This record gives sequence, structure tokens and C-alpha cells, in this order.
Amino acid sequence: VQLAEFGGGLEQAGGSLRLSCVASGLSFSSNVLGWFRQAPGREREFVAAISWGGTISYYEDSVKGRFTISRDNAKNTVFLQMNSLKPEDTAVYYCAAGEKPLSSTKWYPDSGSWGQGTQVTVSS
Repeated sequence: VQLAEFGGGLEQAGGSLRLSCVASGLSFSSNVLGWFRQAPGREREFVAAISWGGTISYYEDSVKGRFTISRDNAKNTVFLQMNSLKPEDTAVYYCAAGEKPLSSTKWYPDSGSWGQGTQVTVSS
């Protein structure tokens, strides 16, 4: 399984970024896809996840209303649209995939499939 993230970078507070993650080596439409992030000195935390068919999604409280997760099963790609960025959104963002059903923000990729991460830096 390979997951490759794209779209990170430096943005000013209030701006937007769109992250993409392209997956290979897995049955994409059978996997829940998620985004996590890890800031310096902090543990990796859940950001958002989306169900196999894209009809169910969960968000961490601090990103609700600002971030949107979506997926294109035909292109084996999951997206994270990040609007109204804040300096506290600065972190390395990781894409994750797993077959564990999505039922809450406690979802974690049981398969242990992670991307290499992409840096998002938001300046004030």
C-alpha cells in the first residue's frame, strides 16, 4: 500500500490550502480514508475521515466548518480542503487508509497504512 500526499505549503492565516492523497496497492473503494496531523512536540491527532462511499464523514472539533474531506474513488484520491486557516493548524498532515468501519472521531487505520506526510505552515 502506498499513500502519497500533495498540496502542503505556506499560507497566511485566513487563507486556504487543498491537500490530496493518491493511493495505490489497495482496494480503494473498500477503505475508509482519513487525515491526521502532528505538530512539533505533540502527538499525532485525528483531523477528518470519510467512509467508503463518501456519505459519512467525521471531523475533529477545531476544524469543523473550516475543513472538508472528500474522495474520488475513480481516481483513488482523497482530498482535504482547508479554509480559514489558523496558525494552530500548522503541522505535518498525514493521509491514512484502513478497512476498519468509520463510526466516530476515534477512527484509526487498523492496517497501519500511512502516507509520508506533507507540511502545512500557517503564518499569522
